[in-house]
Amino acid sequence: MTAKNSLNRAALKGGAATFVLAMLATPAVGYAQTPAPTKVAAAAAAADDEGTIVVTGSLIKNPNLVSSSPITVTTADTIALRGSNVAEEVLRDIPGIVPSIGSAVNNGNGGSSFVNLRGIGANRNLVLLDGQRLAPSGLGGLVDLNNIPLALVERVDALTGSAVTTYGADAIAGVVNFVTKKDFSGVSATISNGLSERGDGQTFRADITIGANFDSGRGNAVLSIGYQKADAVYQGARSISEKNVDSFSGAPSGGSGTTTPARFTNTRVIDPATGLPSTNPATVNGGFRQVSQDGNSFIPFYQFFNFNPYNIFQTPFERFNIFAKANYQISDAVEVYTRALYSKNSVRTIIAPSGLFTLNVDVPLSNPYMSATQRNQFCALNTTQGTGVYTPLFTPAQCTAASTALSPSDPNYRTINTSVGRRTVEFGPRSSEYSTSIFDYQAGLRGPLTSSIDWDLSASYGESDKRETATGYVINSRAKDALLATNKLTCLSGNAGCVPLNIFGGQGSITPDQAGFVSASAFTFTKTALAQVKGLVSGDFGVASPGATDAIGFAIGAEYRKYSGSVLPDAFTEAGELGGGGGPTARTSGGFNVKEVYGELIAPLVQDKPFFQNLTLEGGARYSSYKVSVPGNKGFDAFTWKVGGSWEIEQGFKLRGNYSRAVRAPNIGELFTPVTTGLTSIGSDPCAGTTVPGLVSSVLPLNLRLNDTNLRNICVAQGAKVGQLGSIENPTAGQGNSYGGGNPNLKPEKATTWTIGAVFQPTFAPGLAITVDYYNIKVTNAITTPTSGDALGDCFNSVSAASVTNPACLAIRRNPNTGSFDADAQGLPLPLSNLGTIKTRGIDATIGYSHDIGFAKLGITGNFNYTFENKFMATPTSAVNRECVGYFSPNCGSIQPKWQTSLRTGLSWDSFDASLFWRHIDSVIQEPLNAQVAAPGDNNAFFPAFRKIKSYDYFDLTGRVSVTKNITLLMTVTNLFDRQPPLVGAGAGSTAYNSGNTFPSTYDALGRRYTMQVGLKF
Repeated sequence: MTAKNSLNRAALKGGAATFVLAMLATPAVGYAQTPAPTKVAAAAAAADDEGTIVVTGSLIKNPNLVSSSPITVTTADTIALRGSNVAEEVLRDIPGIVPSIGSAVNNGNGGSSFVNLRGIGANRNLVLLDGQRLAPSGLGGLVDLNNIPLALVERVDALTGSAVTTYGADAIAGVVNFVTKKDFSGVSATISNGLSERGDGQTFRADITIGANFDSGRGNAVLSIGYQKADAVYQGARSISEKNVDSFSGAPSGGSGTTTPARFTNTRVIDPATGLPSTNPATVNGGFRQVSQDGNSFIPFYQFFNFNPYNIFQTPFERFNIFAKANYQISDAVEVYTRALYSKNSVRTIIAPSGLFTLNVDVPLSNPYMSATQRNQFCALNTTQGTGVYTPLFTPAQCTAASTALSPSDPNYRTINTSVGRRTVEFGPRSSEYSTSIFDYQAGLRGPLTSSIDWDLSASYGESDKRETATGYVINSRAKDALLATNKLTCLSGNAGCVPLNIFGGQGSITPDQAGFVSASAFTFTKTALAQVKGLVSGDFGVASPGATDAIGFAIGAEYRKYSGSVLPDAFTEAGELGGGGGPTARTSGGFNVKEVYGELIAPLVQDKPFFQNLTLEGGARYSSYKVSVPGNKGFDAFTWKVGGSWEIEQGFKLRGNYSRAVRAPNIGELFTPVTTGLTSIGSDPCAGTTVPGLVSSVLPLNLRLNDTNLRNICVAQGAKVGQLGSIENPTAGQGNSYGGGNPNLKPEKATTWTIGAVFQPTFAPGLAITVDYYNIKVTNAITTPTSGDALGDCFNSVSAASVTNPACLAIRRNPNTGSFDADAQGLPLPLSNLGTIKTRGIDATIGYSHDIGFAKLGITGNFNYTFENKFMATPTSAVNRECVGYFSPNCGSIQPKWQTSLRTGLSWDSFDASLFWRHIDSVIQEPLNAQVAAPGDNNAFFPAFRKIKSYDYFDLTGRVSVTKNITLLMTVTNLFDRQPPLVGAGAGSTAYNSGNTFPSTYDALGRRYTMQVGLKF
């Protein structure tokens, strides 16, 4: 063994004093984010008792192994300095990771938190615990980060590229591997408490970990128990989000058109000269009219509903978790090991009150709560709109007779069909509480076959059970029953307990008895399970290439996985009965299994030669056979492979690269979910507005303008009525209907990923380590759905395509009562297919520096990311190849800036250290394809001040003091300068990420916060 390799082994076995010194002793794999020099773990690679290094992304153990792919490492120390309760908040700060569903997502949070590596979808990266898959939280196959036991995590490795061969499908973008502490001995306890400067958003965390070696060191067992809690932060408690702001006008808009008093369609305007419904045939029927403040008549719409104060920036969260693992050396040849995880967590989302969201209802003209003027306005509806002739729906005599007809058997009985928007503020807010229980158990045997070859056989099983309890919702069918009434005591449906509903008055017109009938709790149960069996043989052949000293390493293995999952909604949820519940939840059940064989090889070719300190080549391949439980689906096969290598030209300078062909298999949700109607983000409807302007093509070389008549014909062909044109509204709160679902004929998507980079550890600057890596990921046959902008663009963004015969135009279906994408509209077609293409590329860089500067020890660690592009094309014939890096819009989801950095600088003394964490987010602008400003009358451009978000810099200050040998105090000030988030309005992005007039997953909406932590170790 060479002297250099001996140094590698010694540094890892003993635990280097500082992170950077460890990286100087061992080939760089990645860098921790914290610089606290005397406390940082030495690992980007972990050493066992013999000093063998295990690197995330490979199955081979080798004391001189160097990753050919870039790995970003976050240590336990970083997690402590961050003061976080959950893993998602820690990962959110890493450049190259795009904020996904987490604690800052309210409307769109399904009770779980995920990670989105490289911004190509949370379903295209794997989350592992000690290199092992965990039971997913839903049918999408994603691991809920809320269940990761942070107290026992030693480090978090985020690997880009080449991971599919090692870990199997789903790791196209890479893996995030939470590595727990090994052979923990002693007692460790932590209590932390956090609070915002404004006195809300309290967080609490308590963990205790107990571990011990036994039987003269032959075994080790550890148990960790934790409790975490976080309180809500309401948007009404922050000045930026007190009122809903319109992204297009820049003015406080009030928010939602589902408001109080109620709004109705199919009413006639009042002639100010007579005080009676107008008989002018030119008067437009279309659009909504609102109940006047006195509850007497319908008047032009005057009041939106400000839903912001009810919504939250931080979701309430509570978790109890247990994690245990143990290992015991039965003999020199066999070691038994086991790991068990149990977590029970509760996430609560809170949104504005429920209501009748453009609900299509029939109301008798003899309804006891309808005023005479309101009745006359309904009766005066012009049924021959557009002909120049006025013909009322009912004559004044018919209308008067109908007002006293109390039974459908009465020949004078008449009903009016109308769409109603009425916010049930009397109920209080809507709430969904997601209670999740997960257990995951693994057991295995391992040991040496020879002095250089090991074997490992393990099995695991995990289940996740999630119960959603939705409260505060109107049940649509009950509301329809309660409106079909001719007296104040009983309903015409005859349903027991039905109480007639008064929505013809102002706030407070709905009594507790009425609310008690039309509202109910609803439940959805989601269950998933994962069973795994794995076998692995790894080591080296005992021989080296002629020019090398280290032996050629290998790993071969086989794996079996079985996934199953189901979603079981109650009758209300399955039927889409919840007012403002986002459409029906389909009853879904399915599963699949996969059998795999794989192998890896790593071969040092030349070592310890001039210009070839170490030249290593590696490769791997995996064959997978999937069997899907879909009648007629015979399953599919997949083959993945990788090649890579590293070339250390001289001590301190190394080149590395990796190329792989990867796949992602369709998950249970993508295969089995029935087609249903739900909600999507729609910023602007081409058919909406007080006038119907022509639409500018945003993709053609010439900004050709559609003919207004043609546009009108298209809107009508999609289900709107001629009389509605000119009064169709943009979707309420930026949300409109869409329809789509699973596809049992899906095949795996394919990807090509490659990385190339360099590691620089100059001898002339001891303590300095720098890495720079370029990554390129392209996914073809991508399993995707179009964005709402794609669905609209395929119809409207091409002069030649925009016609009443174009299938892309006719597939868009509008609500016939409003002409919009609400209530009874199917909305935009968003089918799931293998037709998508995704491409992203960028550069990662890291820096680590540690140096004794005399009065203190200085430590600097940083991570940097520059993303050149992240393009998405829904189908080969899509109107656009959408680019979202550096842009924001309803089509782009969470913000991904071009340039991001995180840098921590620290000073440490014998018993005290302090560090400053700096996070930089590059500026972003409105997506050009979303902003149509080339011609007068176009209304897709945001308010000028909202079209750009300037760059942001956040600073966190942390101090830590060792009170005694066993007690440590830590205090963190997050967002030190109380930087306020950008104001962009409520329609600037997708609903999940654009909330409270800003993007709270990307920008800090809570303000300055303080966290105090006490740590005990014995």
